[in-house]
Amino acid sequence: MRNQTFIRNYHIMLMPGILLLIAFSVIPMFGIVIAFQDFQPTLGIFRSEWIGWENFEYMFALPDSRSIFVNTLVIASLKIVFGMAAPFLFALLLHEVVSTKFKRIVQTIVYLPHFMSWVILSGILINLLSLEGVVNQVVKFFGGDPILFLQSNVWFRVVLVASDVWKEFGFNTIIYIAALTSINTNLYEAAAIDGASRFQRLLYITIPGLLPTVILLATLGLGNVLNAGFEQILNLYNPIVYETGDIIDTYVYRAGLLEIQYGLATAVGLLKSVVSFLLIAVSYLLAARFANYRIF
Repeated sequence: MRNQTFIRNYHIMLMPGILLLIAFSVIPMFGIVIAFQDFQPTLGIFRSEWIGWENFEYMFALPDSRSIFVNTLVIASLKIVFGMAAPFLFALLLHEVVSTKFKRIVQTIVYLPHFMSWVILSGILINLLSLEGVVNQVVKFFGGDPILFLQSNVWFRVVLVASDVWKEFGFNTIIYIAALTSINTNLYEAAAIDGASRFQRLLYITIPGLLPTVILLATLGLGNVLNAGFEQILNLYNPIVYETGDIIDTYVYRAGLLEIQYGLATAVGLLKSVVSFLLIAVSYLLAARFANYRIF
């Protein structure tokens, strides 16, 4: 009787989340049929003309399609690599700090950007990187010429990756700090007795203890290789840097909402979703193979 009550309450607790999932994730999936239609809002899904694969053929025929996919892969890959390296190194450095109070102060400071939206952060970055901003003032102070960071195809990707790492590395450090706490402290004591220096303990105990976590996050990160950061880029980019900054999500936004090409935008989004699903499946298999990570 008690088990039945527990199961019933458990399902009641799950119902709001399940209903939200159905309303906002399952039902909208029927809209993918627009990718195979010459969709007209006045006619709706059921009366719009079916055109088969024409939207996909048109998508691949566009001169910008190759650069859009390349930009997405390059930007997302750079964010994954540097987004893993920065918190890993920061966690190692923080782990070596003796003062607990100092650790907490530093952690609080570096966590803060994670809780700020890209709308706010992009405004800060635009001001900092403008011609009269702080960054260019420093460049001019050392004798350099001002740089148009957000209008340069050379610098725009650098700004995207650096600002994304700055925003998220403090929060991602939590994972590595949690992994560090699971390392047996007896190993450090035994190494110290044997005469190992702090650097040797870091090299032969701490880093090997973090490797399973690094492998797990790296394999799971493969599933996000097509998510290059829509909100960040939408708030920072402009037509001048479309060549190196335009990604799948921003193109779908422009094609669907600004240029009213609903069928094309849905086709591009559907292709991205299918590829992302395959990458997530592959990343899960790799995580199970190399990090012994399993959901079921």
